Amino acid sequence: MRKWLQKLFNWKAIATGLRRTVGTLSLLIGLVVLVAVFFNPMPLVAPLFPLYIEGWLYIDQTYVQNLLTILWTQLVISVSISSVVLLLGVITLRKGFKTGILAFWRGLKTSPRATLEAPVRIYRRINIWRDWLLAKIDYLQTESMKWKRTFQVMKSPYSLLRAMGFSPQMAVGLLFAGSAVGGGVVVNETVFSERSFTRGDSGIYAASVIGENANLDIPTSYIEGSNTLRIDLGSTPVREITIENVSVGTVFTGSALPSGEANVVQVSGNVVSGGTNTRLEVGHFILENSRCKKLTLTDIQAHTLIVRGNASDGQSLAPSPGTSRMRAIGGGHQQADAMVTNGGTYDRIWIQAPASGVNGKIGTLKLSNLYTKGGDCVISKMNVGTMEIVLNEIGMGNGFATKEFTIATSVTAANITMEDNVEVTIAEPATS
Repeated sequence: MRKWLQKLFNWKAIATGLRRTVGTLSLLIGLVVLVAVFFNPMPLVAPLFPLYIEGWLYIDQTYVQNLLTILWTQLVISVSISSVVLLLGVITLRKGFKTGILAFWRGLKTSPRATLEAPVRIYRRINIWRDWLLAKIDYLQTESMKWKRTFQVMKSPYSLLRAMGFSPQMAVGLLFAGSAVGGGVVVNETVFSERSFTRGDSGIYAASVIGENANLDIPTSYIEGSNTLRIDLGSTPVREITIENVSVGTVFTGSALPSGEANVVQVSGNVVSGGTNTRLEVGHFILENSRCKKLTLTDIQAHTLIVRGNASDGQSLAPSPGTSRMRAIGGGHQQADAMVTNGGTYDRIWIQAPASGVNGKIGTLKLSNLYTKGGDCVISKMNVGTMEIVLNEIGMGNGFATKEFTIATSVTAANITMEDNVEVTIAEPATS
């Protein structure tokens, strides 16, 4: 029966026709009501009245006018009814209207969430680009350091041996190998770079030489057989001099002080015969973590003097109050470059002011972990902003009666800090 009815009636066509009819009537009624509410149609429709169909219908102009009056007095209800009727017409005429409404609602619900999550998504995207960029920069830096080290090794086998921990003497011995031929000795000279302050080679260095061809890392002169590290200041300020982790004097096997010298470390100005004496002017002087047979400070004018944590085999610490000003050393573009060395063995370290009427100037002078034997450490004839003498060991094991650590009354400072300096029995280190 169902199949017969389906063949007899095209229900899909009937439903479509009804939907379109209802939708069209709904749209027309809704539009007519809206027009009647907001506009007075009587001037336009007055000629049509009275509308009379004999025996069935009679509508006069007064009836229509009363109906319009009701619509105007009930404005909210009229607009609501017309809106519902129009919506019904749109729904019935628009195929898939329900699907569209649901899609619109889903989009409406997700919009606030998408707005809230937008900054997080943007931040994560920026992080991806940032990590990519930093990875490339790290890679380039790593490759640059590898190539730089490669060229350094190719340029100087001596640098490679020093980096491996060999002393300068051992490095030279390995680079110059001797072999016996016919009862004689033939020197097989391999590639050997020039002497260098940075690599810990001894020599006389002009610390304040500047100019187009100047190189503070190369000594101005070298005395064959001498193992003294000597720095001569000039009229040009030096930004920094740092010497650390070195052995000085007779602390290593086969070493000896130069003839006629009693000081293994000497940092001082100069007494100029027949002229004006010179001094060292230093912004910040540091002597730390070092061992000396005897440490003497004389003729120093400092703004701030800090003496802390030193242990000595007898001490006499008697600095005097002073009025020295705060001090810093500058030089701008004409200032000499920093001189820094780490590691090395020397018979003596000597840093001196010019041998003329001009004072030597250093921004920062740092002596750290000097391991000395066989002579005194002398610091004198200086004008200093801040001087720090900290955590050093001084002594020769001869008792407290003699004062191996001495700060003379000629050392003056506007601010003096002296704390935790003790007397203990300290002997010189063994030669190794």
